[in-house]
Amino acid sequence: MGLYTAALAPMLRLLDPEASHALPLSTLGPLQGAPGFLATTRRLYACRDPRLAFAWRGLAFPNPVGLAAGADKNARVVPFFHAAGAGFVEVGTVTPLPQGGNPKPRVFRLPRERAMVNRLGFPNDGLDRVAARLERLRQRSTPLGVNIGKNAATPLDRAGEDYLACLERLYPLADYFTVNVSSPNTLGLTSLQAKPALASLVGALVERRKVLAANALPTPLLVKISPDLTDDELNDVADACVTAGIDGLIATNTSTDLSLRPESAREWQGGLSGKPLFAKSLRTVAYLRRRVPKDFFLVGVGGISSADDAWAMLAAGANTVQVYTALVYEGPGLFGAINRGLVRRMEREGVKSVSEIVASESASHAA
Repeated sequence: MGLYTAALAPMLRLLDPEASHALPLSTLGPLQGAPGFLATTRRLYACRDPRLAFAWRGLAFPNPVGLAAGADKNARVVPFFHAAGAGFVEVGTVTPLPQGGNPKPRVFRLPRERAMVNRLGFPNDGLDRVAARLERLRQRSTPLGVNIGKNAATPLDRAGEDYLACLERLYPLADYFTVNVSSPNTLGLTSLQAKPALASLVGALVERRKVLAANALPTPLLVKISPDLTDDELNDVADACVTAGIDGLIATNTSTDLSLRPESAREWQGGLSGKPLFAKSLRTVAYLRRRVPKDFFLVGVGGISSADDAWAMLAAGANTVQVYTALVYEGPGLFGAINRGLVRRMEREGVKSVSEIVASESASHAA
């Protein structure tokens, strides 16, 4: 995709994978304030077409291709990703206290597979510093989500306190929240997906949201889940979330399924993201779409790198999609490329709006 893939990506691949991600972010932060920088970014990358736009719970999405959590953990470059054409941006994972995450090295590339393995462990600046950055982003035209989690030092039986603290502190600053209970890189976190634990957690969050919302429209709550859940576990997750009043699910997080990796990468601890994850995530979305109410919001994420991938995920039942790992390999032009590809296919197939694609083929993926 132009300059990035031809020149910048090869140079960044000479660096440690984690450093090669941090360097562009640290450079983009100051550049965002330079006169004309965001306008130029918008001209170069973004795709604007009213057929891609849709609304949900009072939020106006300019297109269905968002940025997944993990790319901008600390909300440093949200304006850049908006300008590059993301239909929405999700920051985090944010925890109540700052934490450094797991020991390095903790990010590994699989360029042939267009994949990565990470065991980061929620490194982030903590609630207060992230909140200060979000305060400066109140004037925005594109939805902003915040992915929340628990500190590594917080015992599992007190995890709910961390999620509630994040919700309360950031409630006025986010357009939606994602409850991350599926990262494989925080010890014991994925056990919060089990029905009794999840029902208790999301029930408490929904009740606290009622108080925070007062008489206003409540800010949506989503739950991010693992791609490695069985059908019975997916049923339990869906039941717990729908019963509690959760608004949607994000499917999926990274996978610890070693069969998705080449032999040489099976010794690396952590979760796999990128192209090999696509089939699992697609199947999860299709299964959930058949299992949850029609108005339950689904976000498809995992291995999406093209317009065809995005179309398949939408057709399987996702209301919108997210990308991250593909950005590492393709660069910021990815948002525009996917959206332009969607528009071309919509024209070929006589589809008038992106909402018409959603769940149009869900049955064919759910076997």
